[in-house]
Amino acid sequence: MGLRAGLLLAWAFGLLSAISTDYGGKCFFPFHFKKGVFYDCVKFKAKHKWCSLTHHFQGFWKYCSEEDFAKCVFPFWFRRTIYWECTDHANLFGRKWCSLTQNFNKEKVWKFC
Repeated sequence: MGLRAGLLLAWAFGLLSAISTDYGGKCFFPFHFKKGVFYDCVKFKAKHKWCSLTHHFQGFWKYCSEEDFAKCVFPFWFRRTIYWECTDHANLFGRKWCSLTQNFNKEKVWKFC
């Protein structure tokens, strides 16, 4: 990614001092950005999803590729059951989902499988 694109994205995020660069690093999950904690790639005022390369976002980020998106965590605890695979339990549409942390009851972060 060129410096121009990085500066443009920094401007789009409203980050005055952040210069975004892709040093080939790995996404850091969860990461803190503004007032949120994120367990997967995000899309804030950007054309593509991105992730932070540090625990607390400090301007170092990269666009997410397929291998960067959050992975299911197994086993995970949901309500009173431990799941070892994706489940459709409690999903109104019958789609399978999984937790992105070991304890869904606590963090409540998930994705469709």
